[in-house]
Parts: sequence; structure tokens; C-alpha cells
Amino acid sequence: MLAFLGKYEPQIYAALRIVAGFLFLWHGLQKLFGIPVPPPAMPAFVIYVAGPIELLGGLLVLVGLFTRPAAFVCSGEMACAYWMVHAGRGLLPLQNGGELAVLYCFVFLFIAARGSGIWSIDGASRPP
Repeated sequence: MLAFLGKYEPQIYAALRIVAGFLFLWHGLQKLFGIPVPPPAMPAFVIYVAGPIELLGGLLVLVGLFTRPAAFVCSGEMACAYWMVHAGRGLLPLQNGGELAVLYCFVFLFIAARGSGIWSIDGASRPP
């Protein structure tokens, strides 16, 4: 019934990559510049390590430039965030508030494995 979606797989994947990068870069903007709202209190190392990874990594994934390494670093950052911040609060992500970190971790891991796809700078710079 939904087999027709397979025809649009490259476009759907590109939309996933673009939206994930767009949403992630806002976490960096919030940490580094307080845009659109100031971040909650957090240690300085989180602001100055995670913030640039989220801003630059999100932007690179969004535009599809150095997509694999950028997504891999973003995935690793989210794995670290989960284990450093959330895991100690309970066994399951639903209990410890780590659902978003887990989801970002595996979405970025998938993007790192899959590559930039269409609608990307990486894809546009490849020879035909």
C-alpha cells in the first residue's frame, strides 16, 4: 500500500538530513548565543564543547558538506550527552529524559553511514 514511497526515498532521506541538521544547530545557537531563548544552567564545558559541535555539525549536516564526519561527531556527542547527563537518572530514556539524545544519536549515526545523498553540497561536488 505504501510502496509508492520507495520512489521518493532519496527525497525523504534528504528531508530527514536537512531537518535533523536544522533542529540540531538551534541547540548550538541556544548554548552559545542564547538564541532564541537562553539555555538552562549548565557547566561551561558543555556550552563551549557541545555548543560548537551542535552549531557547526548541525549546519554541515543541513547543507550536506562533510556530511559523514560531521554526522559521526554529532552522533558521538549525543551518546556522550546521554551517558553523562541522562543515564544516571533512570534506566530507560523515558524515565531519564534522554529520548532526544538517543534519537539524535541514532539519526546522526544513520546519516554518517548513509552519506549526504541528494540536495547536498557533497552530492553536487561529486563527478557524474
